Amino acid sequence: MTPANPPIPSAAAALVRELGRVHALHAARASNPILAGALERLGDWQARRLAATYADLARDARYADAIAFFQSDLYGSQDFSKRDADLARIVPVMTRLLPDGVIMTVARAMELSALSHELDAKLLEHLPRADGQFSVEDYCRAFRRTGREPDRRRQVELIGEVGAALDRYVKRPMIRGALAMMRKPARLAGLDELQTFLERGFAAFHRMNGAAEFLSTVREREGALIDAIFAGAKAPFPEPPEPRRKT
Repeated sequence: MTPANPPIPSAAAALVRELGRVHALHAARASNPILAGALERLGDWQARRLAATYADLARDARYADAIAFFQSDLYGSQDFSKRDADLARIVPVMTRLLPDGVIMTVARAMELSALSHELDAKLLEHLPRADGQFSVEDYCRAFRRTGREPDRRRQVELIGEVGAALDRYVKRPMIRGALAMMRKPARLAGLDELQTFLERGFAAFHRMNGAAEFLSTVREREGALIDAIFAGAKAPFPEPPEPRRKT
């Protein structure tokens, strides 16, 4: 006898689990304007740190879009609740139309987003000021006091996993074609933010024409910073540049 509710495949189950995790985080952020503002400022500070750390790659046309994608779409300061809600709406369709590997890659991207958000919220508890005015030394001290070193290393591992998977899938014309065909239906269904996120990721990695060197550089630099901070370094990187003022 067929069960009334057949088990969800492992890839889909992982995606549902991570979407539940990010939904809870978005709800907590939406219900607390002070937390939301502090997370946005911390995210902006970290994005400027990333921009400085990878300025050399950003100057290379081959890598510029990939740096921007990770900085804004996977580890940015903005509110991703609309994008993630869009994704939750189409999980049943995804499980019918996409290979498990693609679904698992999206699940890993959501895990990276959720883990980064969780660690940021914990780090805020150890910063001297909630308004985002802090130094590299303050940040490193809060980073150590937050602990969770295995999770910090998991962040870097997830970047590698998501990046390597994107690198594989952009080489498959059928998947790229399916993404292009989704554009109009996505717009009609109100899924613009999700579609734009997927297209930016695929375009960035397609333009690289091989991501192994890029991902190796990210793993090496981020791993070295984690090592240095947990070893007690006060300033393992320079103060991030101030944001450009709008004219």
